[in-house]
Amino acid sequence: MKSTLEGILNYLSQLKDNNNREWFAENKLVFEQEQKKIKSFFTSIKQSLEEIDAIEKMQVFRIYRDVRFSKDKTPYKSHFSAGFVRQKPNLRGGYYLHIEENATFVGGGFWEPNKDDLLRIRKELAIDASELREIIEQKEFIKYFGSLEGEELKTAPRDFDKNHPNIDLIRKKQYLVTRKFTNKEVLSPEFEKEVIATFKAMRPFFNYMSDVLSTDLNGISLY
Repeated sequence: MKSTLEGILNYLSQLKDNNNREWFAENKLVFEQEQKKIKSFFTSIKQSLEEIDAIEKMQVFRIYRDVRFSKDKTPYKSHFSAGFVRQKPNLRGGYYLHIEENATFVGGGFWEPNKDDLLRIRKELAIDASELREIIEQKEFIKYFGSLEGEELKTAPRDFDKNHPNIDLIRKKQYLVTRKFTNKEVLSPEFEKEVIATFKAMRPFFNYMSDVLSTDLNGISLY
């Protein structure tokens, strides 16, 4: 059975090679057809995800790039993507699915935590990071994600000891996990199940962060 994602990958590959307004306009009908397919696929992912988690909303990102402050002036993204946000304030973390020729991946975590949330996470890790370390050292976590990712400071944040035993976690500015997929895996009948399984594998990490961000340093609920 032919995967509905095959046409989507083919279109994205062509768009990458012809990333200009003239080609896009000439192929607008194809774009609209593939966009409709990918939105249906994302909706199916959302429905499956809602069976294992409380999802506040789904956001399908636009194909158009914001080039105002970028040196790269190509007008279109060469991927389709969607985010799935957990219900706040008690549930934190977001799921992300990125479909692109030879560059598909599933991601999740805390991309741009606000200043207060980042400070709260860092303070928690300064007190005790054993629970987070236990999560990211589990076989299941390593199988799906390898390691915890994200940009980090070169040294300690202000008011934190640069020699702290947990400084590798404290200095992070992002707390992310990702899993890459080959085109063959994307076109497999099992791809959607694998996406959901990957999202499910994020839950211990998300639940830990949710507990941290919904309580004060004494563990008292904020909500």
